[in-house]
Amino acid sequence: MVATAWWWCAQSSPSRLESSSSEQTTGRQLQRVLHYSMTPCRSLQGLRRSDCVLHDVDCDEVYPGIYIGDAAAAKNKTYLRMMGITHVLNAAEGCRYGQVDTGHSYYRDMPSIRRNNKDTYFRYMGFPMVDAPTTDISRYFHVAAKFIDDAISCGGKILVHCLVGMSRSATCVLAYLMICRKMSAVDAIRKVRLRRDIRPNDGFLQQLADLDMELKRKNLYPY
Repeated sequence: MVATAWWWCAQSSPSRLESSSSEQTTGRQLQRVLHYSMTPCRSLQGLRRSDCVLHDVDCDEVYPGIYIGDAAAAKNKTYLRMMGITHVLNAAEGCRYGQVDTGHSYYRDMPSIRRNNKDTYFRYMGFPMVDAPTTDISRYFHVAAKFIDDAISCGGKILVHCLVGMSRSATCVLAYLMICRKMSAVDAIRKVRLRRDIRPNDGFLQQLADLDMELKRKNLYPY
């Protein structure tokens, strides 16, 4: 009877599992947050969405200066110049199926952009990952967070991408929001889902849950 009551509460009121910072964060919990945090229908009335359609790319600004996009966005240098992108993080670098074969040399002709009376030079970073639950994406969490933070701190704009811009790239951005912006995993997912439909695989969600618990243990959250 007690177990049944607990199950009913969890199913009928998902926020109860997310309200306390002292409880265990699990991948299953984050799956539920993804399920209940629906992305609003994206209108094509805005200039940037119209640009995406014009250039046949899928890209959204999910946090000021941070864009999540697909391989088409990453390979369209005309689009990147128009958007003022100064940094690219490829979370799917490689030539295997499901990866994106760009690199430092691909962007060697990208110009510097002048911001705040100084030149911001184009920067690239790539992680050779496949989108599989067994992939250890957590090894890149802090490296990705620093690269993204460096881009924003210098007044630049960063595109974080993988193949379709839903799993690997989204996970890297979520880790950044948790590490550098002190958001919980739940809050980070909700924040990004307001701007883009993301779907990190189950293994990545569990690794984000582990990061969430690690940051809580170290008292790195402001609550």
